[in-house]
Amino acid sequence: MLKIDKQTARRFLLKKQKLWFDQEQENASEANANQVLEMIRGLECVQIDPVSVVERNQHLTLAARISGYYPDHLNELLSRQKVFEYKANEACVIPMEDYPLFKPIRMRMHDALDERLKALGPVVDHVLNRLKNEGPLPSRVFKSEVKVHGYWDNKAPGTKETSLALNLLMDTGDIRVVERVGSDRIFGITEDTIPKEIWKKANTISLHEASQALIEKYINAYRIFDLGDQRFGWQRMKAAERKLEIESRVDRGELVPVAVGGVKRSYFVRAEDADLLEPTNSKISPEEGPIRFLPPLDNLLWRRERLEDFFNFSYRWEIYIPKEKRQYGAYTMPILAGDQLIGRIDPRVDRENQTLVIQLLKLEPDVEATPVLQKAIEEALHRFAEFLGARNVKYETVIKS
Repeated sequence: MLKIDKQTARRFLLKKQKLWFDQEQENASEANANQVLEMIRGLECVQIDPVSVVERNQHLTLAARISGYYPDHLNELLSRQKVFEYKANEACVIPMEDYPLFKPIRMRMHDALDERLKALGPVVDHVLNRLKNEGPLPSRVFKSEVKVHGYWDNKAPGTKETSLALNLLMDTGDIRVVERVGSDRIFGITEDTIPKEIWKKANTISLHEASQALIEKYINAYRIFDLGDQRFGWQRMKAAERKLEIESRVDRGELVPVAVGGVKRSYFVRAEDADLLEPTNSKISPEEGPIRFLPPLDNLLWRRERLEDFFNFSYRWEIYIPKEKRQYGAYTMPILAGDQLIGRIDPRVDRENQTLVIQLLKLEPDVEATPVLQKAIEEALHRFAEFLGARNVKYETVIKS
């Protein structure tokens, strides 16, 4: 078992999450779609979400890592069939070459949603026939007056039956999002819209091979992970199954157990990463930065327990919590400075006045709000505002400690 301290764990994780200081990247003035594709490959996938308080999660995640990134870069990759959207760590954008690996999830979703699809009957046939005969179409062309219980309808039916059919067919993998134009999703038949060699591999790969490869993809995405993560392998494994998969990899010498000083939870890393866990005594002040603002579903934040273990930082996305019970705000974003999470902001964009409004800026109690740090945060917020298309930054509440 490897024994490391929290600083070593943090820095290793940040490097693998592409959030470590990179002088060349920081000085880059403009990115391109190919750079974005390589970043997604390095991260394995990037979580997508429709919530757009400031910008959608996928774009905020990539912008935190790539100077000069713009949403059009990701949209270009989608339309060029370089990436696809499907369930990994929830809904994600994933490199197209990995499509075959998700066979276990597609089959599980088929089994789980079969009855709901049958209940929609003619509506499903109508959607599929139009897409087959007319090619990719935006969701808005499928019209229906009938409302049914959709994924997010807690009480009365509020979802068009055609919209539910599209969502169910997307979850089973029969159709996919082939392009995004603004807030519109353009759907196409999956078989007709991905490279033929990838489709062929998806049909010929065995379930066992796909399942094992998907576990490896998860391990590469997390890099340092614990046994208790219910998302392990992205296949809804029971605790005993997770334990067996991990122990078998330890026995084969593929994984190494890791003990982090001051942390009760045990972790694991790939054996080939063990040499990268050498401790260092060098300290980085938050003032040295760089300062980054991470969206609620950023890859670094996927495992909240890991944040508390390595960064001593407690984080909860409060958007679905009643307003009166929120502690920090609906879209609170952690502030990363160097190898520390030093605080959080709750932003929104006043698009009419082209202003990034910081409804709350709060530093952690042990972070000293020096003039140098305050200036670094202010400059980072102006860069963030520029990415969001805002010209000004307005502060409503600032709590320095």
